[in-house]
Amino acid sequence: MPALDPRAFPSEQAELATGVRIAYVRVGVGGYPLLLIHGYPETKRIWWRNIEPLAELGFEVIVPDLRGFGDSALAPDGHYDLSAFAHDLHALVHDALGHKRCSAVAGDLGAMVAIDFALRFSGLVERQVIFGAPLPALGEHYRRAGIPHDPPRDSRPEADYFLRQGLEADKLIEELPSRQDRLEYVTSFYRDRGWASSGGFTPEEAHFMAEPFADRERLRTSWVPYEVAMGVRPPSERPHWDEPCPVPTLALYGAEDGVILPSFTKKAKVAFPECIGPFVVPECGHFLQWEQAGMLNQAIAHFIESKK
Repeated sequence: MPALDPRAFPSEQAELATGVRIAYVRVGVGGYPLLLIHGYPETKRIWWRNIEPLAELGFEVIVPDLRGFGDSALAPDGHYDLSAFAHDLHALVHDALGHKRCSAVAGDLGAMVAIDFALRFSGLVERQVIFGAPLPALGEHYRRAGIPHDPPRDSRPEADYFLRQGLEADKLIEELPSRQDRLEYVTSFYRDRGWASSGGFTPEEAHFMAEPFADRERLRTSWVPYEVAMGVRPPSERPHWDEPCPVPTLALYGAEDGVILPSFTKKAKVAFPECIGPFVVPECGHFLQWEQAGMLNQAIAHFIESKK
């Protein structure tokens, strides 16, 4: 178990062709490239329990902070949406690091980015592991599969964060004037909002995950994807979010996930025509890569061949 230290793994910087400076960890250089993509409210730190074990299995583990998150720079163009994130990943993995193929593992917002990335740059992503995330808007496909519509977000009390961050972001950030206020707000996602399983994070671990969001501008920036999702801001370009993803996919769902509805397990079979699972992971909430790190590392090792 690595220390709760942001310097536990060496961080590199890349000035990308997209105009953004991205920070990333890369361990196991020369192995099969494996891209780990964080979500919200996460940074590359959420993968601290996965990096070394996966590198030891023969992977070149690439763990970026998305633009505006963690140690990566804010975006000069002001765009923080699926398309912008996906273009950054391509500029990092393909252009800067020179990989012609890779596989990806992602949850939450990161999984949405991974799906767009795989569809946008066809042939680059060979396999992917997806967990705890909204899935593509395939209304007619889901209807034909007999999957009912999810209840509207405003009818779900646990979705208050989504509505406020998407519709009242400026008001919400004013309600969090101090560094401690912002830390407590983000820490709540790891402690008492029902996202993580009971005991999934110690107070020290929750603080470690929340600390990068203590900065006012960065916390506000991390809500822009919610504003895009709610139509408050336009995306940089149309996302690939209305078509099934043909990449072979291992789909996982934490049994105690308090933010992603259980319909994930039915929708995944439609969203990913070549789907393994979905498998429900017991004693696990939304942050599967931390809460059940050992299980996920083994699943990746079996689903994605590292020594190619």
